[in-house]
Amino acid sequence: MLRFVGNVLGGLFSFITVGLIFAALTMGGIFYMYSRDLPSHENLAQYSPATISRIYSGEGRIIDEFAEERRLFVASGDIPDLVKNAFISAEDKNFYTHNGYDARGILAALIEGARTRGSNMRGASTITQQVAKNLLLDGSRSVERKIKEIILATRLERALSKDRILELYLNEIFLGKNSYGVAAAAQTYFNKSLSELAPHEAAMLAALPQAPGKFDPVTAKDRLTERRNYVLREMWQNGYLDEATYLAEKDMPLRTVQNGDFEAFRDALPPRDYFTDEIRRQLSGLFGEKEFFSGGLTIRATMDPALQDAAAAALREGLENYDRSQGVWRGTGKTLPAAALGAEADWRAALAALELPRDIPAWFPAVVLDVGETDARVGIEGVLDNGKGNFIPAEDVTWARKRLEGGELGKKAKVAGDLLADDRSRAQRLARHALAGTAGRGRDAAGPLDPEERLEQILRADPDAHRDRTVAQPDDRADRAGNRHADRCELCRTLWRL
Repeated sequence: MLRFVGNVLGGLFSFITVGLIFAALTMGGIFYMYSRDLPSHENLAQYSPATISRIYSGEGRIIDEFAEERRLFVASGDIPDLVKNAFISAEDKNFYTHNGYDARGILAALIEGARTRGSNMRGASTITQQVAKNLLLDGSRSVERKIKEIILATRLERALSKDRILELYLNEIFLGKNSYGVAAAAQTYFNKSLSELAPHEAAMLAALPQAPGKFDPVTAKDRLTERRNYVLREMWQNGYLDEATYLAEKDMPLRTVQNGDFEAFRDALPPRDYFTDEIRRQLSGLFGEKEFFSGGLTIRATMDPALQDAAAAALREGLENYDRSQGVWRGTGKTLPAAALGAEADWRAALAALELPRDIPAWFPAVVLDVGETDARVGIEGVLDNGKGNFIPAEDVTWARKRLEGGELGKKAKVAGDLLADDRSRAQRLARHALAGTAGRGRDAAGPLDPEERLEQILRADPDAHRDRTVAQPDDRADRAGNRHADRCELCRTLWRL
């Protein structure tokens, strides 16, 4: 009996041993096969990521910046421990003890995936693996890529120090809003430097690598807050925060630039204009666009902001004077539907939706609300209606002529309606003049003026109001068979209605 038991145990031991040897040989063969033709990890020792190119004024102030990937490189020694600990707690709590990959993490991820039948596949990549994936491999999700990632991670651990690997990770990682690396992200979300971040802010940044698009601070504020608090709890459990700090920080509200809690960094810069754009054009031609947008260039310009503003104002005034000297009113070519001109809230909303230049100081988009006999009432964007209204008086338009549909210029304007009214409004205004003339001579036995007489009065006051010198009747068959003037002439239709 004992011999039988010994034989069984010996056979089982031999089977397990052979199985383990076979599994080891299989794994070794797989890793050997995939280890060939891998990208060289040695280049990472001299790796320099793409960073922002900045333009400074003659006074040394930032006036513009250009980048395809908005990144501010920060050396490992300048990254606060608070930020490092937040990302280690969120992404790889065994970072300082493993050799590139975390076997327990991989096993836990496999068990979780099997338990949920693939519906909840959590990541098991260490920070070192993420560096290998982001800098040396593509972002595909496959077993082959994962094997290559593990091989490269073990090589990186032998070639680089932990601090260098963490430095690469914290400067390369994408954190949403076109922000790459922790320094750019701190500026994007909080308009702060890394040293100014509070624990709950560092934890929020560390919550983003998992899925920046799903943790938007505006559209997914509650989800991001929950993830932030998870990171804070991990920091406490890993010994990076004491319990009192953890409890206080997790109750802090989620405040970001995107929610209007902080001023955006870009708002502190002057508006981009032709000066910095010309610098971009010249340097892109000299060094190439890739170098300009990713080389982290520091450009000192000769511009003095005060003199630049004075020059721009002088140029603008000169252009305005030249434009007026031409005597042509061009307008914007934009119109609003009549239904939007009733309530003030409606026309303000419709005007704000129009794509119009809004970068000229003291110039505001406006809409014509009503055209009177001499002036025009307008609604101005950003200017309150004080109850009396805002008007364009006749004397402000006498310098201009309107370009007609055929391209020729009309006569010089006498009243606001000559420029701002459409054909229908202009016809009604002229017809009202004719009626006023009828009332002035009295309605005696001769009767009221007929359309031909009304037209004569209009032409005496405004020779260009009507080209044909006669009123076409709406039911004129010959005219309908010809150029259909009665259908197209608003003045004729208005006179016959009156």
